[in-house]
Amino acid sequence: MNPNASEHNTAHSKKKFQKVIFDKFTQDGFQKDVNQRVDQYFTSNNISKTANSQMVFKTIWILIGWIATYALVISGLISPIGMFFLALAHGFFSAMIGLNIAHDAIHGSYTKNQKLNERLGLTFNFMGANDYVWKISHNLVHHTYTNIPDHDGDIDQPPILRLQPNQDLWWVHRFQHIYAYFLYSLATVSWVFVKDYVKFFQHQLGGHYRKTFPRKEIFRLFFYKALYYTVFLVVPIIVIDLPWYWVVFGFIAGHLLEGFTVAVIFMLAHIIEGTSFPEPKKDGKIGMPWADLQMHTTANFAIKNKVVNYLFGGLNFQIEHHLFPKICHVHYPKIAQIVKETAKEHDLPYVEHETFFGAVASHTRFLKQFGTTPKGVLVPRVVNA
Repeated sequence: MNPNASEHNTAHSKKKFQKVIFDKFTQDGFQKDVNQRVDQYFTSNNISKTANSQMVFKTIWILIGWIATYALVISGLISPIGMFFLALAHGFFSAMIGLNIAHDAIHGSYTKNQKLNERLGLTFNFMGANDYVWKISHNLVHHTYTNIPDHDGDIDQPPILRLQPNQDLWWVHRFQHIYAYFLYSLATVSWVFVKDYVKFFQHQLGGHYRKTFPRKEIFRLFFYKALYYTVFLVVPIIVIDLPWYWVVFGFIAGHLLEGFTVAVIFMLAHIIEGTSFPEPKKDGKIGMPWADLQMHTTANFAIKNKVVNYLFGGLNFQIEHHLFPKICHVHYPKIAQIVKETAKEHDLPYVEHETFFGAVASHTRFLKQFGTTPKGVLVPRVVNA
């Protein structure tokens, strides 16, 4: 899932998207087997699927780091150059909140207590984003219609980025492997000022249609946005003894780092060599069960890198996350081998890239290929590059 995604709202949008029909999983199919085996792992080891002490400790230090960097910036005790680097650090901690705490909580995998999940999910609003929009666009749309053109909003990009075969090819796309990474850094700036408002009031979000918008959520959207602007822009401009434009510069700089971190992590999970873009037939049938779709459209990367595993919310185990979004990410390394072996038994792909920078290189090659491949022509699939 990419945080830069956007959909186009039209009066006839409800009719534009046909319903996708997945095959029912069978008693001897992959979905049944992998669910049973993963359940057995937790049962036999008497382990909860939700957060453990390691996750709680990580949550505490991330929140402390996020609060401390903000407090130091507005304290007046730090030099201007020091405040700049603290703003960058604050942006990084904000990304850590989104990737580790809010992401699990909004999925309902942090704890069995759903009220507590909701409260922890509010931390997503501390990033300037909206948890309600994310719950629909990510949990519901992206996780259901992963990499299905015209249904997964994450591959329906602003026209300057071409990430799926049904999109028109422009001459500028041949350079997208160069400029895409700069656009990724704008991801959370877009969340804060533009995209959440646009997406909130769209009836059609990917393959999901909403007729009405809850009044409670409308209030929450504007309340938390106003609170965010006040705390992270208005208060610093008032209390920091610098011209307002330097404060805004530090705010944007923190978001550039935050946006880049979040966007790249999600890009490497689906927009990468080895993944596919299945399309439903005219009758809406996709020709495979939902879990099989995930194996064709999702990739892991750098799963042996302990730093990546720890900092980025286990999202480098994206296959396991998509199959088991209700399981806290701290458990993904343990169940990955179960998933891989089960996929092999059922002759399904298990796409993985060994290193983080190898995955970045693969994503870059993907962007370059899609920047020159005509509309409707599939890029050749490269498995386990």
